[in-house]
Amino acid sequence: MKKPMYLHRSASGAAPRIKRGYDTTFKVTPPYRETLPDMMEAAHDAVHGAHVPIQQVGVHNFKLPLKFRTKRKEILTLEASVTGTVSLEADLKGINMSRIVRSFYEHKDEVFTGEWMGRILRSYLKNVKSKDARLKVSFSYPMLHRSLRSGLEGYQFYQVAFEGVMTRNGDWRRFIHFDFVYSSACPCSAELSEHARDTRGVYTVPHSQRSKARIVLEEVSGKRIWIEDVQALCLRALKTETQVMVKREDEQAFAELNGAHLKFVEDAARLLYREFDADPRIRDFQIACSHLESLHSHDAVSVICKGVKGGFSANFMDFGSLVC
Repeated sequence: MKKPMYLHRSASGAAPRIKRGYDTTFKVTPPYRETLPDMMEAAHDAVHGAHVPIQQVGVHNFKLPLKFRTKRKEILTLEASVTGTVSLEADLKGINMSRIVRSFYEHKDEVFTGEWMGRILRSYLKNVKSKDARLKVSFSYPMLHRSLRSGLEGYQFYQVAFEGVMTRNGDWRRFIHFDFVYSSACPCSAELSEHARDTRGVYTVPHSQRSKARIVLEEVSGKRIWIEDVQALCLRALKTETQVMVKREDEQAFAELNGAHLKFVEDAARLLYREFDADPRIRDFQIACSHLESLHSHDAVSVICKGVKGGFSANFMDFGSLVC
């Protein structure tokens, strides 16, 4: 005798023990919804493991289109990746993750601002009944740039994130994350190349590499700095941003530009420090640079911070994320 199956009809023709099907006609009524189990109402003994609070729990990388205002007052709708977390008290088993997501959809048609972020944080603190909340919205931000000499235009895309942290006493801080990709021509290689040409008539190519700086900054309370301003500070400091659209005259110009602005990774960090430290809108910052060496099989890296008491440190080790 063949054994019956639980979910599938057996070869002998016996019906499955468990019937499966989706009822497309079923409608949820308020009384029915009230009967649904809620894990938030689970007893204390339902908490597994150590009886301790969790500092962050939530959702990561849920996507939705958000509206952003440019410095020129244009509205861009961009795909955003959202991470939202809250703290969890020791006596609670978990949080309702969907409530965090719903908090965003309640405000999805509004233009993203610092105030918008504050409303979201307060909303899901209330909905999830938590004390602390953290929010990070990441997106790719387009800016139209003109080539160096030919007059061509093309879009450069910047990896940007806005982050907000709200504490249980109602204080909240906002940070801007910004990635800037540039070319770095090695001063030592340039000197040695010129020596070979001058003393032996040997043609050489000094080594340079695509490089990335990641800036995390905090605005002064009541001040505002635009994404375009952050890009402008990086460009003013480093000069050699990678190009989008080029003709031969642009490629030649870029070679000249690199020759005029040779830099080690230490130089890059200090040049950026000078620009960001001088801007009165910026309270604090951390800058990490990575030069993806073409001479070595490893990268050259540096980290610098403003040095504000209780602010950012130079504690950055995620250099693998700076590969570009």
